[in-house]
Amino acid sequence: MVTTLLSAIGSLVTNDPAHGDGSRLGEIKNAAMVIDSGGRVVWVGEATRAPAADMFVDVGGRCVIPGFVDSHAHLVFAGERSAEFAARMSGEPYRAGGIRTTVQHTRAATDESLALNLASLIAEMHRQGTTTVEVKSGYGLTVRDESRALMLAGQHTDETTFLGAHVVPSEFEQDPAAYVDLVTGPMLEACAAHARWIDVFCESGAFDADASRAVLTAGIEQGLGARVHANQLGPGPGVQLACELGAASADHCTYLDDADIAALASSDTVATLLPGVEFSTRSPYPDARRLLEAGATVALATDCNPGSCFTSSMPFCIALAVREMAMTPAEAVWAATAGGAAALRRDDVGRLSPGARADLVVLDAPSYIHLAYRPGVPLVTDVWKDGRRA
Repeated sequence: MVTTLLSAIGSLVTNDPAHGDGSRLGEIKNAAMVIDSGGRVVWVGEATRAPAADMFVDVGGRCVIPGFVDSHAHLVFAGERSAEFAARMSGEPYRAGGIRTTVQHTRAATDESLALNLASLIAEMHRQGTTTVEVKSGYGLTVRDESRALMLAGQHTDETTFLGAHVVPSEFEQDPAAYVDLVTGPMLEACAAHARWIDVFCESGAFDADASRAVLTAGIEQGLGARVHANQLGPGPGVQLACELGAASADHCTYLDDADIAALASSDTVATLLPGVEFSTRSPYPDARRLLEAGATVALATDCNPGSCFTSSMPFCIALAVREMAMTPAEAVWAATAGGAAALRRDDVGRLSPGARADLVVLDAPSYIHLAYRPGVPLVTDVWKDGRRA
């Protein structure tokens, strides 16, 4: 098997404490890494101890980190909502009802136009260092539109999520229970084969605890893993429900009480924080420091969507997490890589140590700290996916 040696790495973040400085980041200074033609990491360590390889790449003293793992994104949609954003910046509060505007545009769009927009956003993410992305449905809310969204998403990622329970569509406003029956019945039946996960927006104005439990339980019975939009707009039952059902993640986590914090800290459910949403809605930021000090696992993701957060940039989210949520640069980088992998229950991405996928980002900087130190600067100079430079 052909091997490639990446050498002259100024700083290598492995996210494996068995390597380097022994920290959670497993940082190795003056490092090298060997990857094979199967797209896996086979060796990491100090450059002076690097084994021979068939090919050689000089990184030029730059920092190498794992590819970002964006575990929460809504990328299958049509239309845009910039006017809604401008209204929020003028003082109007964020409301989840804007989702229905995107539903109208998405239902009317052709498969080709949805596919082109999706591919463009995936490419945009990749250029910024995202090598693994989760993609949700949720802007169709009919059997046909939800299933086609998942089939389109599946052309780009294995991490597809059925979010038929995003909001109750307009045609079911007078009978939301009938919509829950549709989601847990014919819609789930059509979508389960194209999804790995099931999600629900457990929030006032969307789905209450009973409806959310019904949706998640139905999905789990079909073999799907659970994810929950939880506690974004105010205190609520979402986090507790996520932990009770063994969901992989509870996402948003903006309004948490002591019981919510304790539940996350004592479970395998990852608290996925989405600071781009708070930036784009002028809402309070989640208390990441409190979660971390309690021992909860924290991930960062973009929540890229046309309404509440239209950013595809994980570096931007890292900078926000450091500046606005009191995370250290090391905590934020871990959350955007290994944390995202944990939220997807993956151990082959989000790290750069033997056996992991060779998904990596080369930064035009000597340290990962520059992701927060130089916000808004395009530091990603190279992206490798499965051992191949993009």
